[in-house]
Amino acid sequence: MAWNEPGKSGQDPWGNSGGGSGGNGNDPKPPKKSNNDDIDELLKKAQSILGGAGSKFGNNSGGGLGGIGGTVIFAVIFVVWMLSGIYIVDPAERGVVTRFGAFVEETKAGPHWHLPYPIETVRVVNVDQIRTAEIGYRSDTRNRAGNVPNESLMLTKDENIVDLKIAVQYQIESANQYLFDVSDPDQTLRSVVESALREVVGQSTMDFVLTEGRNEVVARVQELSQERLNTYSTGLMITSVNLQDAQPPEQVQSAFADVVKAREDRERLINEAEAYANDILPKARGKAARELEEASAYHDRVIAQARGEAARFSSILVEYQKAPEVTRKRLYIDAVSEVLGKTSKVFVGSDSSNNLLYLPLDKMVNQNQVSVPFKVEANTQSNPATGTSNSSTTNSSSNSRPNIREYLRNRELR
Repeated sequence: MAWNEPGKSGQDPWGNSGGGSGGNGNDPKPPKKSNNDDIDELLKKAQSILGGAGSKFGNNSGGGLGGIGGTVIFAVIFVVWMLSGIYIVDPAERGVVTRFGAFVEETKAGPHWHLPYPIETVRVVNVDQIRTAEIGYRSDTRNRAGNVPNESLMLTKDENIVDLKIAVQYQIESANQYLFDVSDPDQTLRSVVESALREVVGQSTMDFVLTEGRNEVVARVQELSQERLNTYSTGLMITSVNLQDAQPPEQVQSAFADVVKAREDRERLINEAEAYANDILPKARGKAARELEEASAYHDRVIAQARGEAARFSSILVEYQKAPEVTRKRLYIDAVSEVLGKTSKVFVGSDSSNNLLYLPLDKMVNQNQVSVPFKVEANTQSNPATGTSNSSTTNSSSNSRPNIREYLRNRELR
């Protein structure tokens, strides 16, 4: 049955008696509201309701404790409501407190308190969590990567197309900016990184991006992306940018593989040539230096020998001027001894001998021993005891130069 059903008085929930301006007393009248109907008024109404319930309870029990019971109940509810504002923030998190939706403060690790709902609310954000954004590909739960051509294909400076895939790792630096300054900071980061990557690739050649310029491209992309994220106040900080793959498009990979193979062969041949040059040049330089040193030593030796010969000739000249005949014979003997000392000839000399002498010259020559018997004398003497004659042969041989000199000197004396 409706509260304002005609013919039923006292059914108005707003406490109207039913006597209105219409004359029938059954027309409902709206409640009168104050302009300052806010949270305090709601609290007062709740207190009055609880107080009324407590007064009824007191009247039924026959005591005067109705007001006290309502106050206690209200106090308990108020305490529980105030305690609901206690919250704890972990070390890896930050708490963002808002009052009626507006930012108030950012709290760090530890227990904190805020005005309970609906006055203030708190949102806890994990700022130490490493998040990952994939550009050019997507990974599923089985860690299988799927290519995204509209993100991975990029144009280089020399009008070639490369297929790049990068992974960006980042974390929240400012929880306030992350929650309120940008509507979707994660998507903003993806767009910023892709834009920076296209800018860097567009300023580089294809060979530079695919070979020696990988590290430089990654560093430049991280720098540009972080600058733009700070400009947009996203509250994000990029920790690392990893180049997952860099290759030409699938349609030209075979031709590009041939080019890479040719480049590698060229580098290999250059390295082999450099290794050969590094092996030959030091040897050639060493040989040239050795020959120069030998030539210099020969030059010094010849000059020193010539000076020695000149000094010797000068000293001999002085002696020759003092005693020409003796000096002449000495020079003759020295010259002949020097010439004969280098030959393998044997001289046999005998004043008087009728006996045949036998010398093993072949063995003496084969043993590389030059025998120079400068005098061989055969003396025949008779032995009165036996009636026979003994032949004694004196054979003196020597390689030394003084024996030859003695032989020549004796011959000159004779």
